[in-house]
Amino acid sequence: MANPPKPSLGYSVSTTPSQTNRQTPQSEKSPIPPTPPPTSVSPVAPSRFPPPKLQQDQIPSPSIRNLNFQSPTNGVSTGSLATHLSTPPGPPVFTSPVQPAAVPFRTSPATPQPFAFSSGSTLPTSSPPHFSNGSADLQHQVLNATEDSVPVTNSLCVLFSAHKVLKQKKVANVPSLGFGALVSPGREISPGLQVIQRDPHRCQNCGAYANLYCKILLGSGQWQCVICRKLNGSEGEYIAPSKEELRGLPELSSPVVDYIQTANKRPGFIPVSDSRMSAPVILVVDECLDEPHLQHLQSSLHAFVDSLSPTTRVGIILYGRTVSVYDFSEESMASADVLPGDKSPTQESLKALIYGTGIYMSPMHASLEVAHKIFSSLRPYKSNIPESSRDRCLGAAVEVALAIVQGPSAEMSRGVVKRAGGNSRIIVCAGGPNTYGPGSVPHSFTHPNYPYMEKTAMKYMEHLGQEAHQHNTVVDILCAGTCPVRIPILQPLAKASGGVLVLHDDFGEAFGVNLQRASAREAGSHGFLEIRCSDDIFVTQVVGPGEEAHVDTHETFKIDNALSIQMLSVEETQSFALSMETKRDIKSDFVFFQFAIQFLSFYQADVSRVITIRLPTVDSVSAYLESVQNEVAAVLIAKRTLLRAKGHSDAIDMRATIDERIKDIALKFGSQVPKSKLHRFPKELSLLPELLFHLRKGPLLGSIVGHEDERSVLRNLFLNASFDLCLRMVAPRCLMHREEGTFEELPAYDLAMQSDTAVVLDHGTDVFIWLGAELAADEGKSAAALAACRTLAEELTELRFPAPRILAFKEGSSQARYFVSRLIPAHRDPPYEQEARFPQLRSLTAEQRTKLKSSFIHFDDPSSCEWMRNLRVLPPEPS
Repeated sequence: MANPPKPSLGYSVSTTPSQTNRQTPQSEKSPIPPTPPPTSVSPVAPSRFPPPKLQQDQIPSPSIRNLNFQSPTNGVSTGSLATHLSTPPGPPVFTSPVQPAAVPFRTSPATPQPFAFSSGSTLPTSSPPHFSNGSADLQHQVLNATEDSVPVTNSLCVLFSAHKVLKQKKVANVPSLGFGALVSPGREISPGLQVIQRDPHRCQNCGAYANLYCKILLGSGQWQCVICRKLNGSEGEYIAPSKEELRGLPELSSPVVDYIQTANKRPGFIPVSDSRMSAPVILVVDECLDEPHLQHLQSSLHAFVDSLSPTTRVGIILYGRTVSVYDFSEESMASADVLPGDKSPTQESLKALIYGTGIYMSPMHASLEVAHKIFSSLRPYKSNIPESSRDRCLGAAVEVALAIVQGPSAEMSRGVVKRAGGNSRIIVCAGGPNTYGPGSVPHSFTHPNYPYMEKTAMKYMEHLGQEAHQHNTVVDILCAGTCPVRIPILQPLAKASGGVLVLHDDFGEAFGVNLQRASAREAGSHGFLEIRCSDDIFVTQVVGPGEEAHVDTHETFKIDNALSIQMLSVEETQSFALSMETKRDIKSDFVFFQFAIQFLSFYQADVSRVITIRLPTVDSVSAYLESVQNEVAAVLIAKRTLLRAKGHSDAIDMRATIDERIKDIALKFGSQVPKSKLHRFPKELSLLPELLFHLRKGPLLGSIVGHEDERSVLRNLFLNASFDLCLRMVAPRCLMHREEGTFEELPAYDLAMQSDTAVVLDHGTDVFIWLGAELAADEGKSAAALAACRTLAEELTELRFPAPRILAFKEGSSQARYFVSRLIPAHRDPPYEQEARFPQLRSLTAEQRTKLKSSFIHFDDPSSCEWMRNLRVLPPEPS
């Protein structure tokens, strides 16, 4: 039988020229299914901006009650498994025509990480389901390494869109719903993770790792691979009198294991003590700021250095028309060496800088006072030139920063080069566009050569980001202020290096928090993700912060069909979205997925994290639909959709694609209404239409965010982000304040806007606090409610990166439109539909209902139910 074509990785970097200080999105193709929610957090150092006390998307549990409400940036598109690369598959086929998918570049095969969960509560807590053992066709002397059901305890690394797999190829591959997984390679694993300090046993045929689902011949110690079903030897290690003894081996008892080698074989690296583990951070700061912006920036920078670990080495560079590299050897004053910014620095000037007498990176314990003096010495821009026209040599400044990281970061000690662990970080604090020197564009969009110069600048920035990635350096760009920063030009620099670009209203508190959280993210390097699936399943598309990995394992293993992805960085705030299909009807009772994540850890140890998951197969479509994780499916669909939304016109097309998706799911999986051509959406997927409606009208595809650059920044962030942040960016989480500081979770409908209450709406990158008019009239109650809501907002977003802005406003105010526009307008729905979502409404009198309805700000958007009816699809029956 011919093998299907191999999956192709598409690392699409698409930028849209824009005229405001906003950024560009990425686009992808073909649909994916759902799974439960993980949480992604990044460590935050103590600072003047006190961090909240809970992990992202977690709430102080006793005070919140649930109300029946479930809760890389780069596109890698893959086809199927074959020895030769092939063109990626076409776009999904719906009942009505949709826009063609963007064609990403090709690459080698991959498999997804399988960790399934079932979330039974409204809060994003994931309770892992039990996975049964795989079966193998061996004799009785062959032993399962595990019992029939294995609880997956570390499943936040991998989330599947469904906990079961359909056996029938035709139904399983319906593209409008699809099947897939979200993989978070850098996610922190619980302390119970099994660690093995020896080489793993691997299948000599396909390269898969021995795992708890393997069948083992106790007499000979041979084990059967769950991927290719070949027998392999274990050098006698798996010879045992009983299966109980085998359970003592970590890889045969746990679905997640880490193989760690501390004796690093990489030349130029040696293990370094913990005291030297703080990766260096270089600040590249825009010096062309007006006084109000500069004052906020100085405050944020002072708080930033106060929050750093004493061992963290820091460098400070300012850029304008020149590049000023500050010298920490002068303790009594802020002094800097200055390089011209009109061109890339020459090797001679860099050599003179690096090997001169200056100290350009210094540990905080020795240079904190000097750093404060440097920040205090900054002065506002003096010339009377508009912000967007001031000369800023951002490209030259980043080149100098890279040279300093590569130079002074290496210390010569007895002839051995010691390098700090993890990725170095360059954090750019930008207040305007790069208009001078390498990678610059003209001040004016009307320049006759602007399109060509923009394209050249984007190529330069991408090349600079790739160079940073080669030297294990991540470039984060934090923009603030009202001046356009030309997002399409800056985005390739952040993306290619594995960093992020974030927009802020000003250089105030949110900027300062993100500055701290950007530097505090521990990151691994040299990361690779290998995905292996049972022979019946292949990966068709990958979306995330990675690119094709050119790894030739054919000399080591006979038939290695793993899909290999090179990760730009290894951080827990990132995830990969994998779309999968079946090659043929599945005959076996289980399918297996194995994910191998190889990276160099923050402490310079070689880590191979192996995650093996088994999912049962079913014939029943209803059993499959019941196992679908609506939230994971929605995030996977959203990532595939947004990969193709390169600009505003594409976003409009993608809204139409979501419409077609809803109609197709109802047609393929729903039930036909008697004596009608209408189909009712399947009740097992009752949450999915609401999530996709939020996606359709929200900031990612809708028009509620002011400028296309802002939307493109959000899309790029979304394509790389972890499940937690993605879910909140798709569908906001609505929490109503109750007496005694408790909160009740409600659907994100405008029916929650009751004038005597306060409501918190968490939309990922923004958190809104709305105070009803009656509550706001009582100063005492409103102050207490506002304080409780603000505390909750900080706790919800404590470790989230980027940190969201938190806005509070009263009912009827101008800013209240931010809040209302993100809610589903359900006040026009029939009473029975309103009461199905808000049982509290049943106790309201007719007068109270009229008063409640009159308080709404009316928009033309339909509710989710109206939207479905307009598509000639009946909403799911209320439960």
